Amino acid sequence: MKRSLLVLSFICTFCIQGFAQYQKEVFVETLLKTDTTAIGQKIDYPDLKNDEVTICKVTICPGKATGWHKHNIPVFAFVQQGILTVELENGKTNTFPTNSTFAEVVDTYHNGTNLGKEDVVLIAIYMGVKGEALSIKKE
Repeated sequence: MKRSLLVLSFICTFCIQGFAQYQKEVFVETLLKTDTTAIGQKIDYPDLKNDEVTICKVTICPGKATGWHKHNIPVFAFVQQGILTVELENGKTNTFPTNSTFAEVVDTYHNGTNLGKEDVVLIAIYMGVKGEALSIKKE
């Protein structure tokens, strides 16, 4: 995992300090910089073997939901379109509109819902392990 973080750090540094200096039409905007999840949990990278970063585009149709699930790994998301409502087990909800970013909750069951009239489109970045599930469905 530390190797993956080092590679991501290098890429981000290259984009900010290198490439952007050569192309005036390229703009780098920090979308999220945090050390806690959306509910205040401290972000702690697990010591994993066979680290693997997965980036997914997730589309939730109007009136639909992800279903109750949790992540045992850090997951970061960008809401590209729509408004995402995330309900937690304790009944609390968080709302993330278009162009918002957040660190998903860890080891906490949650359900992402699209209460709007257009698709919700997320870009999700999973800091996972080769061969292991990115999320765990609630039984």
